[in-house]
Amino acid sequence: LALTQNPDRRVEPYHIVAEIQDPANLEAARIVGGDETVLLAKSQTIARLLVQASRQSGISVVYTDLFDFGGDEIYYHKPLKLGGKSFGEAMDAFEHSAVIGIHSADGRSQLLPKMDARLSEGDSLIMIAEDDSSIVASEGRPPKPALEAQSVATPAERKPERTLILGWNGRGATIVAELDKYAVSGSELTIVADDDAPELALKELESALVHHTLRIVRGDVADRRLLDSLDVRRFEHIITLSYAAKLGVQEADAVTLITLLHLRDIEERFGESFSVVSEMLDVKNQKLAEVTKADDFIVSDNLVSLLLTQMAENKSLGPIFEDLFDADGAEIYLKEASEYV
Repeated sequence: LALTQNPDRRVEPYHIVAEIQDPANLEAARIVGGDETVLLAKSQTIARLLVQASRQSGISVVYTDLFDFGGDEIYYHKPLKLGGKSFGEAMDAFEHSAVIGIHSADGRSQLLPKMDARLSEGDSLIMIAEDDSSIVASEGRPPKPALEAQSVATPAERKPERTLILGWNGRGATIVAELDKYAVSGSELTIVADDDAPELALKELESALVHHTLRIVRGDVADRRLLDSLDVRRFEHIITLSYAAKLGVQEADAVTLITLLHLRDIEERFGESFSVVSEMLDVKNQKLAEVTKADDFIVSDNLVSLLLTQMAENKSLGPIFEDLFDADGAEIYLKEASEYV
């Protein structure tokens, strides 16, 4: 507000990246910041990443590689000779980078448009590449894989799922709402927390759930007797949330670590396998947590820091990340290669 509305402000537009804690403040921030500001709703973003990770073990590694500056990244590339070509033809024009969308000359970004969508002069391609210097169009069209090597994936029949959330914080309600968008009717959701915070937060949301029946249990998530009584082996997905608001960072992570150790001991003792994704607060604790063999970790502040840095470099990435994290938009999936080749 002080930067954009100051009567003595500079004439040139700002490029401001702002982190918003409470999603309820997003609209006010958009009004104040206008086109000069890219906003990141921290709690909402982490909640969506946790949901995606709970459904696809290892997805956080992919996101971390995209967000940091050590691996592949998302770039905008303005091609010289692709005006009038289709999106499908643009995908075939690069051997060492992947085309994932179009950024039109009027400023709109779209991931995975239709294959016959036409590129206009001034449009840019949204690409994943090791470096912008490696984005070079091939001479002619690269050869297609042999048809006999390709196979068509058969979509698996979707079935009701059982999900367990251990712990609670301000992201919980968003996680429940997002989980419901992915599930099918008849799915079950059980939440365990040491106070009545979930009941208060979900009082209005519960009636809006379409696919889940909800059960809330009061108890200590690090108590082995409670975990045994829940019969955690029957859940396909387990999410552990940090008590971020109630405990210090190290104490909250310690509760998560103890819970994870119990879960892995149950898994090894009974020869069962269930997916566990955990929220960590301190990136330094991730190495320690790896001894618990959790399937995936979302280190909240670390990922948010990487996202803010990416958007500070390129403000156009804001809508792309929003699309990737939203259940209704384009997403990244991990699939067996044998389904396609």
